[in-house]
Amino acid sequence: MITRKRLASGVCVLFAALAAGIAVPAGAVADETTATAPKVNLVLDVSGSMRARDIDGQSRMAAAKQAFNEVLDATPEEVLLGIRTLGANYPGDDQKRGCKDTAQLYPVGPLDRTEAKTAVATLTPTGWTPIGPALLKAADDLDGGTGSKRIVLISDGEDTCAPLDPCEVAREIAARGIGLTIDTLGLVPNAKMRQQLSCIAEATGGSYTSVEHTEELADKVNQLVDRAADPVVTPVATEGAEACAKAPVLKSGLYTDRVEFGQQRWYRVDVEPGRELRASVSVAADRAVAPSYGVLLRAVTVHGREIVRGEAAGDGRTDVISTGLRYPKADDDEAPTEGVCLQVTHSFAAASGVETTPGLPLELTVDVVDGPGDSDDVASFGLGRGWWLLGALILTGFVAGLLWGWLSRWRVAVWRTN
Repeated sequence: MITRKRLASGVCVLFAALAAGIAVPAGAVADETTATAPKVNLVLDVSGSMRARDIDGQSRMAAAKQAFNEVLDATPEEVLLGIRTLGANYPGDDQKRGCKDTAQLYPVGPLDRTEAKTAVATLTPTGWTPIGPALLKAADDLDGGTGSKRIVLISDGEDTCAPLDPCEVAREIAARGIGLTIDTLGLVPNAKMRQQLSCIAEATGGSYTSVEHTEELADKVNQLVDRAADPVVTPVATEGAEACAKAPVLKSGLYTDRVEFGQQRWYRVDVEPGRELRASVSVAADRAVAPSYGVLLRAVTVHGREIVRGEAAGDGRTDVISTGLRYPKADDDEAPTEGVCLQVTHSFAAASGVETTPGLPLELTVDVVDGPGDSDDVASFGLGRGWWLLGALILTGFVAGLLWGWLSRWRVAVWRTN
């Protein structure tokens, strides 16, 4: 009997030890999964204008609630989702208080669908439209973690909390370099609202969509939430040099840096024979700039000889300007690997009174891939296999000319005979 009791005690201790041993790694795995999980913060306008009944015979607020319930049911398990409101709590006329009216209705985290739906059901159209303050708070809600971050803003009107411009707020968020995207949805066809919401989205690489039906709203929000769950490539921070000789060596990948006004940034890529370098750069205007602008991307040898360039320029309002280039290196077994330096410059000019530091954010994509199959395709003055077509056209023209000349002489001879 004593032996059996000791055996039973030993088994219990063994199971307890195993349980304890398994519990710690499981917690660690859960923390790691949460840190890399995609995050979405739904920001809903609950201002007084949401009472209007012009969406499928019901109020804008009722349509938003119905769409939210469908979205909550369809949200992927791996997405950490939160809900923030603006204009939901203060009904008064004090603009200072109304412009602080934003609150986290449901915290960003693992989704309890019942709890989230219950929270949404309590919302009543109330006050102001503080879009700018709400975006700043929504960005803070998503702080931390390495997964993708997305804000989905749903509104039916313009911000009522000037001079805090929501577009400038979006640029400020983009300048943080945290990889946060803001998508905007407009519930009514309003030109000023469309311009403002489009500017917010473009500043962070997001999208603007106008929706006028409940089903469209649910479908679009679902699409954006699903997109957050897609794998994303996080740019690697790098620091370009002031000269080619000191440039950091980059491999294929996506990189982020900042370039000052009037400054050149240099990067180096090693290109083996038979390989092709493809590079592109985007420079974002995250602050007020002059209307004329341009960006230049040059590929040069380590000795300074230009190989190829890509450039873009424009006038007027912009948030991002991009250009790219391609350089195929001939396949020669005896040729050494070539160091190619990439130079990035831009001609943005800061508007009066605007800070010039830090520099404008740039994103550089580098890709070294297998080059053309035949070395003849590499040069050919940019025509590649087009030389065959050009040769065929020349030969056809020559033969056609001979035939036309012979026929003309024959007709003249016949005419003279007659």
